[in-house]
Amino acid sequence: MRLTLRADGTAGIDLVWQRYVEPALWTTWAPQIRRVDSSEPRLALGVSGTVFGVVPNLGATFDVVDFNEDEHRWAWDVVAGPARMHLEHRSEERIGGGTSTLLVVDGPAVAVLTYAPVARISLEALVRAPKA
Repeated sequence: MRLTLRADGTAGIDLVWQRYVEPALWTTWAPQIRRVDSSEPRLALGVSGTVFGVVPNLGATFDVVDFNEDEHRWAWDVVAGPARMHLEHRSEERIGGGTSTLLVVDGPAVAVLTYAPVARISLEALVRAPKA
């Protein structure tokens, strides 16, 4: 199954991109993530690791399979138990300010549909500007 989600917000593209490419920051905008163990502190093609969520000691492994800094896009393959998903992320500046981000998720229907609500919440937080 393939699902596309989009979120628009007031955060600038530089902040959104930083939040994406530094796995240590994922917990600041993705409430389902408690910790990330990553082979590098910054995403790049070939970076791998494990994302840990709300269930202790149960992680999802990942591999970054596409990365383009100039175009603000990246993709990763994620494996959680028997479920394998491919996620593509793209962000772009909005006319008038702020950022739009797009997520395309491919995987088993049950995994994609289970992930969709929390992904929507995370994407909205990702593009939200910090409170002044």
